[in-house]
Amino acid sequence: MLKNKYQKALVTGGAGFIGSHIVEECLSQGLEVVSIDNYFGGKEYNLRELHERFGDKLKEVKCDVTDYEGLKKNMDGVDLIFHEAASKKTICLRDPRKDLLINGGGTFNILELARDMHVKKVVHASTGSVYGEARYFPQDENHPVNPTSYYGVSKLAGEKYVRAFCDLYDMDCTILRYFHVYGPKQESSDVGGVVSIFGRKVLSGESPVIFGDGTQERSFTYVKDVVGINMLVADAEGTRGEAYNCASGITVTINQLAEMVKKSLGREDLETRYADWTIGDIKHFEVSNEKIKKLGFEFKTPFEKGLKETLDWLKVYLEECDVK
Repeated sequence: MLKNKYQKALVTGGAGFIGSHIVEECLSQGLEVVSIDNYFGGKEYNLRELHERFGDKLKEVKCDVTDYEGLKKNMDGVDLIFHEAASKKTICLRDPRKDLLINGGGTFNILELARDMHVKKVVHASTGSVYGEARYFPQDENHPVNPTSYYGVSKLAGEKYVRAFCDLYDMDCTILRYFHVYGPKQESSDVGGVVSIFGRKVLSGESPVIFGDGTQERSFTYVKDVVGINMLVADAEGTRGEAYNCASGITVTINQLAEMVKKSLGREDLETRYADWTIGDIKHFEVSNEKIKKLGFEFKTPFEKGLKETLDWLKVYLEECDVK
């Protein structure tokens, strides 16, 4: 239990998809939590129920990770940081300079404050996009990093800052490389994740749109499993300075995903449409998760189960928020 080691956690991107799940788990384990979010992607909706359950144990703050002074005001007593805030891959093509400012500069701010405030542990959310196209399979954590997108480059910059602070200041930091995380609370707009995007379209009676021919693969990883990994590396010994792939090992093509979503929602009559490939899209994934398994983690969510839970949540969310 985290409560045995920490008292107060700060979660950047705390009102976002993965961040809000981490906030919930930290609160459930007895910690006080400060959620930092600029609400560009995060939603008050994602934390509403947690305020009702945990009261003043949760402090919700509107602040951007690029705002050093704003962050500093909320660091009192923090001894654990989960750095989830990021400029997403869907944003980087529109504004690559902002992408770098958030993913590189924002990470630097968090690390500098963690150093100065003597934070015990920083868990840094990175991405499988730092690898780029695979040179060998399965991709393990020693695979060369050669990102093919602005997003991958900026996230790699964040990783390098993490490693530098570990080495220069003997800080305890761990890097987690996420792969295709999905689940309840995932953004379903056109800048969201493909599972929720397909779900929203099908629920609205629209055809899912695949960019490319649909043979590209994804290693879909359920959000609760990702949260479990975050908790594990925050608690376990020997994770300082390490990077871990957070990938379920499940491989699903985008064509298969579209058919599964349509079948699950009873709309197999909808015809899947196709559009041009997305720049920097990776075609094939075979990711090694042996390192995190050796630390003692077990992936517990089959894709069919996780997909059902995601779509069930999405139905309720779209009805409550009248999102179309």
